[in-house]
Amino acid sequence: MRTAITERLGVEFPLFAFSHCRDVVAAVTNAGGFGVLGAIAYTPEQLDTELSWIDERVGGRPYGVDVLVPGKIDASALDRDARLADFIPERHRDFVTHLLSKYGVTGPVQPMGGSPDEFGRRVTAAGATGLIDVALKHPIGLIASALGPPPPEMVTGAREAGVPVAALVGTVEHARRQVAAGADLIVAQGTEAGGHTGEIATMVLVPQVVDAVAPLPVLAAGGIASGRQMAAAMALGAQGVWCGSVWLTTEEAETAPSVKRKMLTASSLDTVRSRSRTGKPARQLRSAWTDEWDSGQESPGPLPMPLQMLVAEGTMARVTAAAERGEPGALELANYFVGQVVGQMNQIKPAREVVYEMVSEFADAVERLARLSG
Repeated sequence: MRTAITERLGVEFPLFAFSHCRDVVAAVTNAGGFGVLGAIAYTPEQLDTELSWIDERVGGRPYGVDVLVPGKIDASALDRDARLADFIPERHRDFVTHLLSKYGVTGPVQPMGGSPDEFGRRVTAAGATGLIDVALKHPIGLIASALGPPPPEMVTGAREAGVPVAALVGTVEHARRQVAAGADLIVAQGTEAGGHTGEIATMVLVPQVVDAVAPLPVLAAGGIASGRQMAAAMALGAQGVWCGSVWLTTEEAETAPSVKRKMLTASSLDTVRSRSRTGKPARQLRSAWTDEWDSGQESPGPLPMPLQMLVAEGTMARVTAAAERGEPGALELANYFVGQVVGQMNQIKPAREVVYEMVSEFADAVERLARLSG
């Protein structure tokens, strides 16, 4: 498969796999795709370790790193002389305690990746600098800004390292801002996608973004987990596809087994855009957690990013650990970021097999379309 993207990045298939799991990244890259490691879960030291692990296993094949740098955050909580946790209102702490008690969740508090303050500050341009610096010291083929225009430090460092910069968008206006900020590649992500998304569907968004940023290449994201969907995205003008959810039920995925089982039985109606995990609208499995935060009578409402992340991530780690022990209430609360394609994800497979199945189905779909015009 040859597109401008495969030629520029030196990959066999224009199939990008976003994952927080190094095993998925390596497996997809080795299968001819392009793995992209989400860096938010790691300290700079941990990220260096993860990327070194990938380097050793991909034999020089290209892969990428994705850093979360939102354009808007709760600036009042970023005073370097204060602890971020001090900005969490008592009513939100009480609500979490209430939820854990209501659903009978037991067990100790689970550690986050670094201190809560360190975790929260990673989602700022300043906080992400350490992650960007580490990433660019490795032989990566792409660095992506997941939730806002790439900061100048990212663009400058990437240019010096000869690494293209990608940026995710949910509207045409966002795409134009990303181009102005120095992005080399735009990922047009529809509302069907897991994680942070806008409100415009992929089928509508992709051709608009393709036209708006031409001649820059565009990847399509959101609602893509099969070769037929990949072919549809390419027909809309995309040079490739960016997939995240489909890898969550692979053998290598970081997804907790209890959550993976929920995904395998979920339908496409079982996701919701909710601010309950990060403070910004993010598509995830609907669960008691999203219901309680979004519409529960006692909910104080989610906090802005990054404060809601501090409230949610440590608590959800505890919930997930309890769900792994089979606690019924924890199973009700447990969830994870996933898109509407969860309704197609009903088998556990190796990531390599997912790549090959998508490419084979893509070829069949293209051949079928060619026959229509023959």
